[in-house]
Amino acid sequence: MTDDWRAARVDQIRQLIVAAVPEVVEEAKWRKASNPDGVPTFSHNGLICTVETYKDKVKVTFAKGASLPDPTGVFNASLDAGTRRAIDIKADDELDADAFSDLIRAASS
Repeated sequence: MTDDWRAARVDQIRQLIVAAVPEVVEEAKWRKASNPDGVPTFSHNGLICTVETYKDKVKVTFAKGASLPDPTGVFNASLDAGTRRAIDIKADDELDADAFSDLIRAASS
């Protein structure tokens, strides 16, 4: 994991996930030479989401996001995917913590 704004954003996301679903299980999956720490995954009653860092963003991908209610339009990526939906968060973006937590709770049900 990087040690810049992305690490702080991942920490914020992790805190929101744990607060929304205290029973959540976090695991690192898909370790490889180019990403030795792996990809953080969060599960409860199945996979909720993954969190990945890219050069210009942090991407939170909801495994079954297409079936989740998103009345405030938090999802902004993978909108045409059949099953998943994602949130791309750039350095200066604000994350609607309440709407994000609602998505996490819905995905964990």
